[in-house]
Amino acid sequence: MSLVLDNVSKSVATQKHLDGVSLTLKRGSLNVLLGATLAGKTSLLRIMAGLDPPTAGRVLMDGADVTGVPVRRRNVAMVYQQFINYPTLSVFENIASPLRVKGVAGAEVETRVAAAAKLLRLEPYLKRTPLELSGGQQQRTAIARALMKGADLVLMDEPLANLDYKLREELREELPRIFEASGAIFVYATTEPAEALMLGGSTATLHQGRLTQFGPTGQVYRQPRDITSARVFSDPPLNVIDVTKQAGVLDFGAFGKTAAGRFSNVADGAYAMGFRAHQLSLDPLGGVALALPATVRVSEITGSESFVHLAAGAHLLVALAQGVRSLEPGQAITVWLDPQQAFLFDALGHRADAGSGGEGAR
Repeated sequence: MSLVLDNVSKSVATQKHLDGVSLTLKRGSLNVLLGATLAGKTSLLRIMAGLDPPTAGRVLMDGADVTGVPVRRRNVAMVYQQFINYPTLSVFENIASPLRVKGVAGAEVETRVAAAAKLLRLEPYLKRTPLELSGGQQQRTAIARALMKGADLVLMDEPLANLDYKLREELREELPRIFEASGAIFVYATTEPAEALMLGGSTATLHQGRLTQFGPTGQVYRQPRDITSARVFSDPPLNVIDVTKQAGVLDFGAFGKTAAGRFSNVADGAYAMGFRAHQLSLDPLGGVALALPATVRVSEITGSESFVHLAAGAHLLVALAQGVRSLEPGQAITVWLDPQQAFLFDALGHRADAGSGGEGAR
């Protein structure tokens, strides 16, 4: 089974929510839609489900055009950001409800609900009502009910966003195991790059209704094809500074110069160099590292890590440092960057170093 979006667009009045999205998803796959709020994730999920028709383009399931087929005639399950359960039914009956609708025999209902409850660690709570559960347990109940539909396509719209940190981490770890066991096509929408990395599978990066890249999650993260995809897959935001390549040297203006290294095959000209927060070091680096004088704007301590926001010339940068770093606003410091671990983008925002033999940012 496959789900194919063929040049799908969606407009509402004068606003374009999706612009020419083409995507092929295969059975048994986990697919993450990653993008900021209003990037088009929910619009895409609704078209996949059959809740909304596209303005242009086609939706194919196993080669059959289902563009105009409503959701009630598709084998689709959805899990939303706000978990939805039947409040007067027990957890068992919530999970069993899709089977009851299909007229599944009692013994099979017992067996299948027990299997789903074991998979989602809900066995101790089957006799309780949803209001007697924690938020994470309620969301697991909603997921179990979605799995009971035996859907070919399971769509999840930021399902963990309303849960506290501990519950989010717990479910993020469990979901890949659940997905692998079901065999359906899963599509999971999120605004968080860290969540996409934890879930794995494949990731589609979305920006202003456009699909910018799709592929194995680790590959999209390590090898973004353009600056937009790199920015979508960076949190904190991608650091970007100006650089000029000339005669085998990278010129960073006031920050100094380094040998071109793995960028030696890049043509001379003006570029933007992008790098993530963990690649900007507060401690000296060896080799070809570049020293950047900067001023601290604010330092955020998150426990085992510190995010240090900096002004370096006209550039606003963020560094991620291990441990607690007590730095005061206005303090002058030096940070270090290894250009060989960064991305190079041309004037149109495309990767200029993709063929230079290096893997780029890690």
